[in-house]
Amino acid sequence: MLKFHTTNPYSCSYLPGKLACSEVATPEHLIDNQTYGKLIQAGFRRSGLYTYRPSCAHCHACLSVRVNVNNFSPNRTQRRTWKQHQHLTAIQNALHYKPSHYALYQRYQIKRHAGGGMDHDCREQYHNFLLQSHVNSKLIEFHEGDQLRMISIVDVLPDGLSSVYTFFDPDKIHASFGTYNILWQIEQCRKLGLTYLYLGYWIKENRKMRYKANFQPLEVLTNGQWQLLDNSSFS
Repeated sequence: MLKFHTTNPYSCSYLPGKLACSEVATPEHLIDNQTYGKLIQAGFRRSGLYTYRPSCAHCHACLSVRVNVNNFSPNRTQRRTWKQHQHLTAIQNALHYKPSHYALYQRYQIKRHAGGGMDHDCREQYHNFLLQSHVNSKLIEFHEGDQLRMISIVDVLPDGLSSVYTFFDPDKIHASFGTYNILWQIEQCRKLGLTYLYLGYWIKENRKMRYKANFQPLEVLTNGQWQLLDNSSFS
């Protein structure tokens, strides 16, 4: 039987200067694919074997969001990005470690998230974050010729895909790898007959999360119910 407990306050990684608490589901070994599918519908996410959702008494900035792929239609910029990156080759694998993956992860963190706490992750931290899972997880490599350009981790759940984490070549000029990756995941949902792409949490005040608002219409979990997020929330 799953149990839930709330952590002690810790520094919020999304909003500087604030404290956060999380509700954690345990024990880890009971969280299989079906169970996690229900938990993610209730606003939980996983980081490695750690399954949690924000539980902050005085802050409700973290909103669980998802794309209903049947209603999604790419905008002009997204159509251009999709066409621009059609030469990339995607290879799906089980979770596994490769030195080239870790090297790309380090470059990405240093260039894109310097000072964020993950730019000095050791190999063990990388492994615990991305390569541990009790659910149906896939590691997708995106290659341009013989060059590794991007890695994406996704969970395949009963009603959709969950976008766990993506990192890519930060030095490739004029590329839009992040946008292309989400479009690719939406297309995978359609091919697999899955309805939703879960994008984790969206915080209006966090500029690094603003890209999620570009995938409209976006559904948000509010008071236990999924509903369309009003476009005025993005302004």
